[in-house]
Amino acid sequence: MEILHHGGRFGVTGSCHELRVAPDMAVLIDCGLLQGADVPAADEQQIGFSAEQIKALLLTHCHIDHVGRLPWLLAAGFRGPIYCTEATATLLPLVIEDAIKVGITRSDDIIDGVLAVLRRLLRPVAYDSWQPVFDGLSVRFRQAGHIMGSAYIECQLADQRIVFSGDIGCKDTPLLPDPTPLEYADLLLLESTYGDRLHEDRSQRQARLQAIIERCVRDRGAILIPAFSIGRTQELLYELEDIIHDLKQQNMAEDFPLVVLDSPLAARFTEKYRDLKALWDAEAKQRLVAGRHPLAFDELHVIESHSQHEQLVNRLQTSAEPVIIVAAGGMCAGGRITNYLKALLPDPRTDVLFVGYQAQGTPGRTIQQYGPDGGYVDIDHQRIHIKAQIHTLGGYSAHADQAGLLDFIGSAAKPVGAVRLTHGEPTAQRELSRKIRERFKIPVE
Repeated sequence: MEILHHGGRFGVTGSCHELRVAPDMAVLIDCGLLQGADVPAADEQQIGFSAEQIKALLLTHCHIDHVGRLPWLLAAGFRGPIYCTEATATLLPLVIEDAIKVGITRSDDIIDGVLAVLRRLLRPVAYDSWQPVFDGLSVRFRQAGHIMGSAYIECQLADQRIVFSGDIGCKDTPLLPDPTPLEYADLLLLESTYGDRLHEDRSQRQARLQAIIERCVRDRGAILIPAFSIGRTQELLYELEDIIHDLKQQNMAEDFPLVVLDSPLAARFTEKYRDLKALWDAEAKQRLVAGRHPLAFDELHVIESHSQHEQLVNRLQTSAEPVIIVAAGGMCAGGRITNYLKALLPDPRTDVLFVGYQAQGTPGRTIQQYGPDGGYVDIDHQRIHIKAQIHTLGGYSAHADQAGLLDFIGSAAKPVGAVRLTHGEPTAQRELSRKIRERFKIPVE
């Protein structure tokens, strides 16, 4: 048995791991897009390894940094089964369609052809059920609590169990069940995105969000929230609806700013999330029973066309109008959020609110790092000086923090044999490695 890493070993994007059982027999766990500083100098996303021995692809979830190179894998000749959870199978075609449009072509014929191949290969698997892949390997998908459909994957070989964590979510995340406790692992490949930090708790984050909204209303400015189309967008809408509901109970909601979702892709994912409400957690289902609509409330306005988007950007640049803008992309490297940033970062009434991880080399990381001191960021070859207020709310992260990752290891019914850290920057991996050795006394790579 051998594990090869084709991305995501020492960075937070491009997750792609090969579990090779024999020289001609292997499975691939994820096939993610490289982003930010992880992108090769030639900006190439091609598959840099042979796909001939890859008999199946296992997907932990459908974020772009875990599935975005799938079109290139298909182009390299892969035609094996693609195993994933039922919710991931529902969401994945939307992700791949967008990835092709952004990175390859906007040809409808090519996109339709790739999606047709993808749908033929998809093999949805229920949570917690063992799925034979080939002789000597069965896999099981367990709830990871990261986004809808996310899973960590247990790979059972004849003499050992290898577990790939994918991305482990936080406990008490809106809409999602908590991660399922680990049964055991001889080797656990564990993400380490936030291996060196702790998040604020959920009650603190909602209070901070409400304080920023109150500033927006007072100063007649805009709140810009760069958000990933899957997961963070829906969680934010859920939290905003809760704030509005509480204010209405106190007859204090009349000044609440309009909430604008300006991302056609995020709007489509939000519709899918509503369709998947059978998978929501107990709290979210209770709100539905009470007649509330956490992802489709009255104050939410969806921008569909690009002309509507341009009109709103121009209007906000010249008006004093409090508004909350939720727009893709999450790391500010593309998407409609870039036009809002170019127009409104120089305005001191603007608040930029980061709720997701900003990878090294992305405009989001630059704004997050240098914006509080009045620095600048280059977007679309334009230098934009930052006068806006910059905020980071760690409590909205989709990734477990250091304590959550340690608790995940500790949740095992039988002690974990060894850990190999993935999906994290070197500083995060070093600190998490130290903590794991200190607490569990097990080998860490």
